[in-house]
Amino acid sequence: MNENTAPTVDPDQATLRKASLRIAVRISAACAVMVICLLAGAAIYLTNQLSHPELPGNAGSVADYAYLDYKDLLKALVIAGAAGIVFAGVIGWLSARSAIRPLGEAMALQRRFVQDASHELRTPLAILDARIQLAQRDAPPGSKPEHALARIREDTSTLTAIVNELLLAATGGAADAPAEPIDIAAVTAAVADSVRQIAQDMDIDISVTHDGRPLVRIDQNSLRRAVLALADNALAHTPPGGHITLATAASQRSAVIDVTDTGSGITGVERDRIFERFVRTPRPDGARAQRSFGIGLALVRDVATAAGGTVEIASTAPDGTTMRIRLPLAGP
Repeated sequence: MNENTAPTVDPDQATLRKASLRIAVRISAACAVMVICLLAGAAIYLTNQLSHPELPGNAGSVADYAYLDYKDLLKALVIAGAAGIVFAGVIGWLSARSAIRPLGEAMALQRRFVQDASHELRTPLAILDARIQLAQRDAPPGSKPEHALARIREDTSTLTAIVNELLLAATGGAADAPAEPIDIAAVTAAVADSVRQIAQDMDIDISVTHDGRPLVRIDQNSLRRAVLALADNALAHTPPGGHITLATAASQRSAVIDVTDTGSGITGVERDRIFERFVRTPRPDGARAQRSFGIGLALVRDVATAAGGTVEIASTAPDGTTMRIRLPLAGP
């Protein structure tokens, strides 16, 4: 074993430590404000009393009186207040650690589940890919079965990449930045081909348009999932006989992907909230049932943001909606 190997840092523990520290700081700050207010009140009261002293009379009095310097009293108050603030901070930190301990256990359980599930899925996917390759060898070159098997293998490769990303996220690693820029027009066309049969079964026409072939630096599988999520959302909200268009173009320093449908538009919810998980909107016909946008659009936002881009509702009206992904163009 290499003694120079750096120890593995548990990302969950680091997150929980930061959370407990923030809670402790907030508790200490609140206690500090309270103590300072009490000290200020006491100081004002003492100053006022010292500015208007009332000395006891000598007649008829046999009691002894002791006088304390107000500076000593203020010093004692300050020391007591500082000790109270430190004590409150320690108590807050211990309380925060105790309070978030169940959260840490839940996070660890979730991470282990994702790791185990990812490992278990990788082997069946590898076997499936091998079987598809064997079937491709027996399929006549250029035939429909051969073309279908090639598409199935592409989908299997995409699923394998998703599983690998889940495993990477569960272990706390960071994905490598793509070395080569990708053609978003090619990715968009591949997505359109993937959903074309589903669209035909739903009596929905789907088309692709390209204005140039802009290049961006982003993981190809991540971009494919994002565009596929927008296409799936468009299919879910486009009635039979409708039309969906996937368009790519370059706009100034950005590459743009538009997914336009001929649905009923988005109403009853703010545009920014559409990209939240499981947001629901009323149906346009006034029915009590609601339309759910699931987690697909939230994942699109995550992918676009991670690549330095954005996703937005470019337009929405009763005759259709356009979702837009904007990504920075790849530099030289």
